[in-house]
Amino acid sequence: MIYVLIAITSLIASFLTFFSGFGLGTILLPVFAIYYPLPIAIALTASVHFLNNLFKLGLVFKNINWKIALKFGIPSLIAAFLGAWSLKYIEQIDVIIGSYFFNGNEFTITWPGLLIGLLIVLFALIELIPKLSEISFSEGLLVLGGLLSGFFGGFSGHQGSIRSAFLLRLKLEKAAFIATGVFIACLVDVIRISLYTSFSVLKSEQTNFKLLLLAVFFAWIGAFVGNKLFKKTSIQFFKWFVGIFMLAMGFLILFGVIK
Repeated sequence: MIYVLIAITSLIASFLTFFSGFGLGTILLPVFAIYYPLPIAIALTASVHFLNNLFKLGLVFKNINWKIALKFGIPSLIAAFLGAWSLKYIEQIDVIIGSYFFNGNEFTITWPGLLIGLLIVLFALIELIPKLSEISFSEGLLVLGGLLSGFFGGFSGHQGSIRSAFLLRLKLEKAAFIATGVFIACLVDVIRISLYTSFSVLKSEQTNFKLLLLAVFFAWIGAFVGNKLFKKTSIQFFKWFVGIFMLAMGFLILFGVIK
């Protein structure tokens, strides 16, 4: 059963997040965490996330907008390091605002989750409300966007939603939006994974490398199919999909359903 669940989750999550530019790790981690201790689940998810991003980069490399990628990516790298460094020093601090029970499960609302969730919801509403969606960001805000995205990527792993929000405002073509976002994600992945994800835990006897390879393989299939289909979608549908996906993820993070 675990093989089927991981394969389906990896396939669907990779397909959906090919368009949105974020969310694979957020969707996949809870599934791995059902069967593995959290340290192993995090390392497995990080492995799939990074390898899938590298695969996507190979598919869309030619469409990268290098000016935006570097102007956004370099601040992201620096901020990701600061975010991951901060996490290592404050992860023991109690930042829980409150908790609640739903359907027999306890969920906690934290300050980082509240802040990140509200930011994502705000950007999603800007994208979905017609009058606000016409607003575009100047390239002068790319540095700020890179710093925000990178810091929260390093601190909590939620880099993609903020990055997508800023890139959407630049009115990029679909192909450039996806390719540029994937390149930046790879840069931040290298930093944050090297700082706070210890792949040494994968040496545990509990680790099933066949399952890891299966997850990577099906994530690649999802990315491959997404790359084929996005060319057939209209720009309006594409933007609405990303906006609705951001809105859903924002509320789930805000209310502590996903972390």
